Parts: sequence; C-alpha cells; structure tokens
Amino acid sequence: MAVAISLIPARGGSKGAPGKNLAFLAGKPLIAYSIEDSLNCSLVGRTIVSTDDPEIAEVARSYGAEVPFLRPSEISRDETPDFPVFWHALENYHYW
Repeated sequence: MAVAISLIPARGGSKGAPGKNLAFLAGKPLIAYSIEDSLNCSLVGRTIVSTDDPEIAEVARSYGAEVPFLRPSEISRDETPDFPVFWHALENYHYW
C-alpha cells in the first residue's frame, strides 16, 4: 500500500553546477533519475517536485512527477536549508 509522499527539491539557480537538474546523463535529464526511482517505489503514492524553475517543472511533469506549485525565490537560494522547502510544500500541497 503506497502511503508516502516523495518530495524532490530541484532548484534552478545552482552556483556550483548551473543547470545540473536539466543536464543530460545517459540520455535523460539528471532529475529524471530521482523521479523514476520515486515512481517505482512501492511505498510512494505521490512524487512531488519542489522547484522555482518553470523549465524544471515542465521536465518533471513530463517524467510523471507532480509540480503543484513553484517555490518562492526567498527559499530557493544556495544557503537555504531543507526545512523551509519541506514546510513550504506541506503548506501549499493539498493532498487530502
């Protein structure tokens, strides 16, 4: 019974490796691997990508993930810890 929600954070503006989520590796964007693993996990009922980038959102949807909102820029910086990203997802994703 799939009960878990998988949240994949994928920021668009990386300084260390610009464009890394959309960079191709073995024929598909890097983010596709995380999405596919999540979708193939029997415990995961929903796969959600949290991103600030419309292009990442489009690619994530094309690989089967849900992108019900875009993350605001104030929690999409290099120094942003994970907790505000998770909290934003909980506040903005109505899964019931």
